[in-house]
Amino acid sequence: FSSFLSVKYLFMLFSFPSPMFLGIGQMAATILILYVSKLNKIVHFPDFDKSIPVKLFPLPLIYVGNHISGLSSTGKLSLPMFTVLRKFTIPLTLLLEIFILGKRYPLSIIVSVFAIILGAFVAAGSDLSFNLEGYTFVLLNDIFTAANGVYTKQKIDPKELGKYGVLFYNACFMVIPTIIISFSTGDFQQATHFQHWTNFLFVFQFLLSCFLGFLLMYSTVLCSHYNSALTTSVVGAIKNISIAYIGMLIGGDYIFSVLNFIGLNICMAGGLRYSFLTLRGNSKPTQPEDEE
Repeated sequence: FSSFLSVKYLFMLFSFPSPMFLGIGQMAATILILYVSKLNKIVHFPDFDKSIPVKLFPLPLIYVGNHISGLSSTGKLSLPMFTVLRKFTIPLTLLLEIFILGKRYPLSIIVSVFAIILGAFVAAGSDLSFNLEGYTFVLLNDIFTAANGVYTKQKIDPKELGKYGVLFYNACFMVIPTIIISFSTGDFQQATHFQHWTNFLFVFQFLLSCFLGFLLMYSTVLCSHYNSALTTSVVGAIKNISIAYIGMLIGGDYIFSVLNFIGLNICMAGGLRYSFLTLRGNSKPTQPEDEE
């Protein structure tokens, strides 16, 4: 919640024009924090060798797509609508886990997932502040987030790169290409000529967003490490309860409608139902039985 709100205020309060530049800042923060931690032996991950790009692929491409689409959508939608449309990450994650990881889930879990999607359809269909560009970015972000969760789960084997190695090398591989894209699109120039770089509050908010961006990525990888990618997605949806309802009060850009409010509550009910089933242990995926 803090990460999203911090980014949202950069775009709303200061009208920061460069989401890609903020993504570069978050990648740089990730590299710096993990490299210093490795030097001080706080965390451990393997040194670079030629096998690492092969082990990571296609995660770096998904990572930068997730970053850019997420930051681009943040400034274009209201807090509650962003929350609703991000729910589409959950069924996409469910499908990718079934097809890529070969997992199976009970019917009760699938029903609760589609309850979340039903609520999202109801809420989004009544959105009075429709923004096609914002909707496009957030749906792309859903696809990238689902793929990122599933492939991260596949690649964070402690015997290979581990969770810190995945975070560090993802950022290392993609920070230079992202800077090049930012230069070619004019995003970098807009950021460097931004008028508020001498404003202490803006600089503090920018640095805080970079740190919280790292913290968000780390907590997501950690959750995927101990749970399934689907559970990580649903936990994010439950977390967004605070974003949705607080956004109605302090976001300043929410347009109330009955259907939107009903849809939002259906989403939350489905998410809470999933959490209840998880706590009861009914959501543990069953692996296909060995032929042997």
